[in-house]
Amino acid sequence: MKAFSQKPARLSLLIAVSIGLSACGGQKAQENAATNTNTEPTPAQAKEFIHKAESKLADMSIEANRAEWIYSNFITEDTAALAAAVGEKYTANSVKFATEAARFASVKLDPVNERKLNMLRTSLVLPAPLDPKKNAELANISAELNGMYGKGKYCFKDGKCMTLPELSAIMAESHDPKLLEEVWEGWREISKPMRPLFEREVQLANEGSRDLGFKDLSVLWRSQYDMKPDDFSQELDRLWGDVKPLYESLHCYVRGELNKEYGDDVVSKSGPIPAHLLGNMWAQSWGNIYDDVAPENGDPGYDVTKLLAMHDYDEKKMVKQAEGFFTSLGFDALPETFWTRSLFTQPKDRDVVCHASAWDLDNKDDIRIKMCIQKTGEEFTVIHHELGHNFYQRAYKEQPFLFQNSANDGFHEAIGDTIALSITPKYLKKIGLLEQVPDQSKDIGLLLKQALDKVAFLPFGLMIDQWRWKVFSGQIKPSEYNKAWWELREKYQGIRPPVARDESDFDPGAKYHVPGNVPYTRYFLAHILQFQFHKALCDIAGDKGPVNRCSIYGNKAAGEKLNKMLEMGASKPWPDALEVVTGKRDMDAQAVLDYFAPLKVWLDKQNKMQNNQCGW
Repeated sequence: MKAFSQKPARLSLLIAVSIGLSACGGQKAQENAATNTNTEPTPAQAKEFIHKAESKLADMSIEANRAEWIYSNFITEDTAALAAAVGEKYTANSVKFATEAARFASVKLDPVNERKLNMLRTSLVLPAPLDPKKNAELANISAELNGMYGKGKYCFKDGKCMTLPELSAIMAESHDPKLLEEVWEGWREISKPMRPLFEREVQLANEGSRDLGFKDLSVLWRSQYDMKPDDFSQELDRLWGDVKPLYESLHCYVRGELNKEYGDDVVSKSGPIPAHLLGNMWAQSWGNIYDDVAPENGDPGYDVTKLLAMHDYDEKKMVKQAEGFFTSLGFDALPETFWTRSLFTQPKDRDVVCHASAWDLDNKDDIRIKMCIQKTGEEFTVIHHELGHNFYQRAYKEQPFLFQNSANDGFHEAIGDTIALSITPKYLKKIGLLEQVPDQSKDIGLLLKQALDKVAFLPFGLMIDQWRWKVFSGQIKPSEYNKAWWELREKYQGIRPPVARDESDFDPGAKYHVPGNVPYTRYFLAHILQFQFHKALCDIAGDKGPVNRCSIYGNKAAGEKLNKMLEMGASKPWPDALEVVTGKRDMDAQAVLDYFAPLKVWLDKQNKMQNNQCGW
């Protein structure tokens, strides 16, 4: 139901506005289980159940999608109540079907129905308990957490209050460490009241997971990747191990440059980097500090933000240009309703959830984005990312409802970013933003700028769910939420808070995906997969140059192969979909290393020349 980049959209059981069974639904599910204890269900009964469940969820998804769209665009107590009520009704059926699906687990079915049955049982994001009172409680908590984030503001001492996009602009542009520290700490005031609500939400969701036969919510989440949960965790460890040396080289170099700018009192030459100095509210991507750490002669001679302004790109024109990339590959243009129903700029008369997201409201053609677009190069890339979701949604619209999703959730996040990797100087020249393509001597600067966004993100993309999985399993106790959060951020990212934090704080809640109940591992997977896809599509396009200089813009052969994978949706295990484009059945980080190989050599040389002490 929910939107991509916020919450999963197509597969209706991936609802994060998690509301469980109504009293009637809970009682009926329990009666069904009791009635069938001594009766072996048949394949015919299983298929009938799957058909009815899929049809019911498809019908209800449209009402639920519209309620969520209205709530996210008009945040009031009334829209919150309406969204919660619709969500409760919708997810009552989702959880009921998940519970009923368990009794057919031993039935021998054809591969298609077996896959659908497994999806019905395992694909809930936040399952509610069977108890109707707890179900309603969870509905209200989810809506309240989402609203608290959406309405979040920080007010300065002069009385001026700013929303997240405005605060993020300060984080991106300011070089005043005191101001950055104030903004960083101020935004995290919004999440303190979330803590008891989140703790209760975890308790309820774990109870709902046990009702479905899972040990806890962590096991349920990790069961959604066509492999055993522990095997999936090992797969993540393998991928992170492959890219970790590249990240460590980047971290070492960036810390040394920040030390030069701010001095030992602000940034030490060893140890973790203070989180407020990396150009982003969450230190998840560092591209905004490129000018501070750029190599000599590394300026490529252009700035996309300035180019957009120079060529009179407004918010809608930015989206039009991103659409043009997809149509150049052979995809159909977006429907007219996309342009009349999407949200492109932040309204001045109401609160909205500004977090960029892509929506499919009717399982067919009513696709939209919701963004408070800033006219920057970074947002230009984000728009490509969101449209990647929309074109994926439309590609698989002919699949049965339960298969209207990506092969795994990392695929959905990767597609737009794969296209964005083709936003090269060659592409910018073709669309008239750039007059001349810089020669390869400028590649180190371009690669560093990419790495500050892509490579810097990798450990952040991994650690959020590492924290949540430990919370769900009970390994992290409520009394240690914040302590454990910063321990993991230091372990994976080499980042520390700029001011002292304690358990009166709830810093995880300052990142949308935590109060919004959006699994985050998909973003880590996407940052691996996008390079794997990009390399494969460049090969299909016949590009013989360095992979970092390749753009598939305008290549119909690459577009045809990409579309073939997108049309599969979730109808096959993800290795089957991966093989269509890459020819491989395993996720492979080698493409990341190949893309940034020249930069890795340069970083290691710089760290050695400057006697940077690497590690933390």
